[in-house]
Amino acid sequence: MAGYSSTQVHSLPFSICLQQSHQPSTSASRHWSLDFAAFFRALPSRPGSSMSDLQRAWAKRKVDAIPEPFDELPEDNADELSELPDHLDDGDSSSASSASSTGTIIPSPSQRLFARPGAALSRPGRSWEPVPWTTYFERELFLEHDATTTYHAYLTSPSPQGGPLFVAHHGAGSSALSFALVAAEIRRALPHAGFLSLDARGHGATVTPDQDCPDLSLPTLTADLAAVIALTARRMAWPADALPPMVLVGHSLGGAVITSLAADPPPDLAPRLLGHAVLDVVEGSAMDALQSMHAYLSTRPAGFASIEAAIEWHVRSRTVRNALSARTSVPALLVERVAAAADTEADTEADTGSRAQTSARPWRWRTDLAATQPFWEGWFTGLSARFLAARGGKLLLLAGTDRLDTTLTIGQMQGRYALQVFPEAGHFIHEDLPEKTAVALVDFFRRNDRGALVLPPKVGDLLRQGKRV
Repeated sequence: MAGYSSTQVHSLPFSICLQQSHQPSTSASRHWSLDFAAFFRALPSRPGSSMSDLQRAWAKRKVDAIPEPFDELPEDNADELSELPDHLDDGDSSSASSASSTGTIIPSPSQRLFARPGAALSRPGRSWEPVPWTTYFERELFLEHDATTTYHAYLTSPSPQGGPLFVAHHGAGSSALSFALVAAEIRRALPHAGFLSLDARGHGATVTPDQDCPDLSLPTLTADLAAVIALTARRMAWPADALPPMVLVGHSLGGAVITSLAADPPPDLAPRLLGHAVLDVVEGSAMDALQSMHAYLSTRPAGFASIEAAIEWHVRSRTVRNALSARTSVPALLVERVAAAADTEADTEADTGSRAQTSARPWRWRTDLAATQPFWEGWFTGLSARFLAARGGKLLLLAGTDRLDTTLTIGQMQGRYALQVFPEAGHFIHEDLPEKTAVALVDFFRRNDRGALVLPPKVGDLLRQGKRV
């Protein structure tokens, strides 16, 4: 401050030079901005100088050119931003299709490998309202196998011009709607494809004579899957000798079931199987996880006050990391149970407490997973060997490479199957990342589509056409 003494400068009204920002800062410290215009207006004229007016005019022009201070958007206002779209247009979804079907596929950056799953649905105040199945599937099927067994499934038909059919089997305690978002994404990427997703016995709306204590052994579940495919073909009037080409998809327990079917398919189904894709299940890690299964089940709520409360719990506990998928799949996992009234005065205090708890949380798990313990080891024993030995293409989608066991690690090094890893997903890969899962499945189909193979003409045919060889 040339021309001013230190006393004059320090006596300036700095209370008007420093102004507190009205916007709260994201940091703990207070946010201040210097008001240069007020500062220069407060400068007294330099004693004995005729240039003071010119100096102030020059300073005013400089100050007017200074832009307004930038105020950061507080973190608290993040929720005021408009919602992100559910689907972003991604023009490049085939970067993995050029890779060998026996290699490990690394998604390209365009597939947004490290995008936060469900980011558009992670803000406070979101809806937990259930989403109906009609949003994703063409029709609901009730397939009568015999007088006492009716299988339940959802279907979107493939195009009659050779469109593929993806057949999906869910995991233990889940339902057919677990694959709803994947089915929609596959249709988005491959419009002529179809999708069939079934409820296993003891799950969803499938009805069997052993409803209270269902037989969930691997051979029974495998036979059920084959029956659902055959009954669907009959219902849709697909010729037995012209079934659509199929890709089997299974998650967790469902991966063991579709692998069992692919290893020993019925004669009429074998020629139509292009391959099978297993989602986040490996024999070694699955057998290890069974030891802590009861501990995990004990952490789940016994019931919920409403369907919305159940959906919210699945998202907040990160059991399912995609809120839209949870709103679609969770309602089928529950059934409303009404507490029975007291029949006698001899009811114990424990019985009364149990009824009160049921009344407060009437929505209970449809499938008693703890009761399925006798079948656990049978589901996964020999899974890795069957997976490698089954005919057709093979795809393994995992949430982490640490899940690989020795057999599959050796098989991967030998190039016997394709492996794709999504480290940002949880166990429900297809629900957490439906778009990326669909891209992987569509690319897998394209690499194994026999109809797309173009064979060179035979020499004899060329000679008969008079062409030179």
